[in-house]
Amino acid sequence: MSSDVCFLITHQDWRICRPCGILRLSCRLYPARSVPSPGSSRGFLPQECPRTSDPWRPVLKMTGVCGCCGALRPRYKRLVDNIFPEDPEDGLVKANMEKLTFYALSAPEKLDRIGAYLSERLCRDVARHRYGYVCIAMEALDQLLMACHCQSINLFVESFLKMVRKLLEADKPNLQILGTNSFVKFANIEEDTPSYHRSYDFFVSRFSEMCHSSYEDPDIRTKIRMAGIKGLQGVVRKTVNDELQANIWDPQHMDKIVPSLLFNLQQGEGTESRSPSPLQATEKEKESPAELTERCFRELLGRAAYGNIKNAVKPVLMHLDNHALWEGKSFAIRCFKIIMYSIQSQHSHLVIQQLLGHLDANSKNSATMRAGIVEVLSEAAVIAASGSVGPTVLEVFNTLLKQLRLSVDYELTGSYDSCGNIGSKIIKEHEERQLQEAVIKTIGSFANTLPTYQRSEVMLFIMGKIPIPGMHPSLGSANSGFEGSRMIQVMLLKSLLQVTTGFQTTNMLTALPSSFLDPLLSFTLMEDAEIRLLVLDILVSLIDRHDNRPKFSSISIISDISVLKLKADKCSRQDNLFMKKHSQQLYRHIYLACKEENSGKPHFETLFALLAVISMELANEEVVVDLIRLALAMQDLALANEESLPVYNRCAVHALSAAYLNLICQLTTVPAFCQHVHEVLETRLKEVPYMLPEDVFIEKPRIPRALDRPEGEVLFLQSKITEVLGGSGYNTDRLATPYIPQLTEEDRLSKRKSIGETISLQVEVESRNSPEKEERTPAEEITFESLKKAIVDSVGMEEQERERRRQVVEKFQKAPFEEIAAHCGARATLLQSKLNQIFEITIRPPPSPSGTITAGYGQTQSRSVPVYEMKFPDLCVY
Repeated sequence: MSSDVCFLITHQDWRICRPCGILRLSCRLYPARSVPSPGSSRGFLPQECPRTSDPWRPVLKMTGVCGCCGALRPRYKRLVDNIFPEDPEDGLVKANMEKLTFYALSAPEKLDRIGAYLSERLCRDVARHRYGYVCIAMEALDQLLMACHCQSINLFVESFLKMVRKLLEADKPNLQILGTNSFVKFANIEEDTPSYHRSYDFFVSRFSEMCHSSYEDPDIRTKIRMAGIKGLQGVVRKTVNDELQANIWDPQHMDKIVPSLLFNLQQGEGTESRSPSPLQATEKEKESPAELTERCFRELLGRAAYGNIKNAVKPVLMHLDNHALWEGKSFAIRCFKIIMYSIQSQHSHLVIQQLLGHLDANSKNSATMRAGIVEVLSEAAVIAASGSVGPTVLEVFNTLLKQLRLSVDYELTGSYDSCGNIGSKIIKEHEERQLQEAVIKTIGSFANTLPTYQRSEVMLFIMGKIPIPGMHPSLGSANSGFEGSRMIQVMLLKSLLQVTTGFQTTNMLTALPSSFLDPLLSFTLMEDAEIRLLVLDILVSLIDRHDNRPKFSSISIISDISVLKLKADKCSRQDNLFMKKHSQQLYRHIYLACKEENSGKPHFETLFALLAVISMELANEEVVVDLIRLALAMQDLALANEESLPVYNRCAVHALSAAYLNLICQLTTVPAFCQHVHEVLETRLKEVPYMLPEDVFIEKPRIPRALDRPEGEVLFLQSKITEVLGGSGYNTDRLATPYIPQLTEEDRLSKRKSIGETISLQVEVESRNSPEKEERTPAEEITFESLKKAIVDSVGMEEQERERRRQVVEKFQKAPFEEIAAHCGARATLLQSKLNQIFEITIRPPPSPSGTITAGYGQTQSRSVPVYEMKFPDLCVY
């Protein structure tokens, strides 16, 4: 009987064979085109069972009912039914599957009906727990998806996603994994036609839930979690590049996807992220959820565009906050290493900015949490490409410096609440110290990624934040006081030292302007030994451009400096200009640093390194002469002992001078100079070894209790050095002049023959407003004694000035607003009156040759004095 012939059922009844239990439909079937006449027996089915030959027994009889048997079903349904074997263990009937695929390709308009029918069968099989047929149905769906790419695929996909959803909703882990695998295959298919209405919200939620599976069996739990990760990866692949799909980067999706991935990544935290990509991992590691999660996370971040970075990184920050993972640091650092290596390099600064904003938002949380964020920032800055901090470089450093100041305030006040309320958290000092060190390290990490010109800007920016005595001492909080300002000075100088480490520039004059160098050098005169040492280290880092500093880490007498393998270039024109402008300032502060009583071994070692790097980097013939004069002046300082220095300091200054002269004589390569220095060193070694570095700069210095004034051959003689260097072409006049540090108004005083010479300055001030023109102010005679008295009195004046400034600051901090406003108004009125007086004095009519001018009303005006008749003070005449 041909299967494609349509039959008309006119009579049917159900019969059953008792022995074998086979149910058969007994009916009269006639071809539609040849219906037999009544009474004809043609077309009846056999009346007995084909197996047992027993007669059929009627169980149900329907007379006059028209229906449809298997041969009359639509062709697509028959083709779908034929792919299912009688025994599901036999698997998909491949021959029939090929027929179904050919039919779907030939009649694509039937594809949606095929999908709907397969979906109907699968739902029925799931409900009846016939899981073998479920697997066959999904296999058939997968093959149809891979083969068909027609315009009708969208309707078929809807049926497919409906079946996947049905499997994912099932309680059986195997069905969930089966549905996930089918979805992953679907996600790898590139559709030719867009879909405007498809939604993946359910799949994101379900796959995220599977990533957190807590199934009892660990093996099955691992499989479910891996299926969830693969599902999320499939969702990302399917939607991330299709503008018509739901935006997977929306916070509602990212808040589910990213924490699910981080949860599984955390479970395998022992597997360290060793490289930007996990291609070198073994196959066994690739099968672990952690490795699979890392690949998925990298893929997600690698597809993120500029506007999506924030939505991708924010859930990471929230996950680390909610699970207190900043304090452990290792997992947080691993996460952000993955992020920095995976995103596009031009987007790195966005991650940095988000971390900085998160640090600001948590400024009142525990120090360990803030330290963890700062550590992550440091690692991220190292990974980021050069200059990737972005356009807001100073904003980055401003945030870090702000955290540094807050940490200092917290440490001093003992509370995160500036008011010190009882309910505020208790702060541990050592945790705040760790945070401060982490911030300083991070500042250095950021600075290392910047070009030279930006690093110079950062140095100026940090210098502007350092509280300088007398200028802006109130940068610390009101509660921290003087100690707070000092701690902020130390922390910011340490930060500046981190920025200057590795700093190299070809033009010192532009890289170190006066606005930076002047306040920096002012710190070398402070009483705080730690601050002075930091400033000296900063100066060494700035000047040392060839990494010679490690070779001068300790002070010693080196007989042959060639073993040090020093690196140096010829002094450039810019370097000469820099030294011409700032050399005397540098020498003065080096000399005055030797006079500090609380200087220790680190100070003298850093001074030696500073002198050495100046000799290597910035030395021309004139600089060499000045450095030799400076070394001899330090020797005279230790001999005269006008500052009543301790014995150790005097011996240390002698040793420092000896070590530097030993170095500079070998750099000048003048044999006679070297011979003189070596003779003095040998004599000292025999007679006064405590004036050499080897006996002074050790753990237990070997120095006498009292130091007599040494004389004779143990001293370096300026006359001898001038004689031997003069023969080699050096400026003997300059060498023969002892070095004297310049005072405050050094430019004016240097035009005199000698500072110690008696100077009489007749300063005549004529008050032109006064009618008594004959009266003149008495001349003030300035002598050496008066200058000395002024210098001695200046110490007390400085104390009074410091106290006055403190009172002014305190007044502006605590006085009522009305009082401050009245005070400022009075000062403004006084200033205006003084200006009016000055204008009346300076603004005069032009000179008149007639002497006096008679104005109206009988008033007589004074004659203007011509310029050539005016008498000027001596200082104004050249």
